[in-house]
Amino acid sequence: MADRLTQLQDAVNSLADQFCNAIGVLQQCAPPASFNNIQTAINKDQPANPTEEYAQLFAALIARTAKDVDVLIDSLPSEESTAALQAASLRQLEEENHDAAARLEEVVYRGDVLLEKIQSALADIAQSQLRTRNGAPSQPSPAES
Repeated sequence: MADRLTQLQDAVNSLADQFCNAIGVLQQCAPPASFNNIQTAINKDQPANPTEEYAQLFAALIARTAKDVDVLIDSLPSEESTAALQAASLRQLEEENHDAAARLEEVVYRGDVLLEKIQSALADIAQSQLRTRNGAPSQPSPAES
């Protein structure tokens, strides 16, 4: 994913494209202007153009993109964010990262201990099943001791 400045630049470029497209479509659909009340047969035969629909469509697109630009601008770091504040924020994040790493190491250690217990229990079960299949008693009886 792109950083905020790249997203902002893309949104501004999109806004410029929408303005250009809106102007082009509106110019294309605009009725011709009359010069000194001279009208030709071509001008009279032209069908009505849906310029109002295009105007509403482009207005909505431009408004939405402008809102996106505003949101991206608001998400940028403020001028009050000095190097000292950023360094303090990084130190805090590093401390949180260190604490999380310590908790992770503890969980991994407990998982390893539990894994060893499970493997030992499975080995005992396997040995017991082997003794049972071979006909040997699983535990020596008290009379044999």
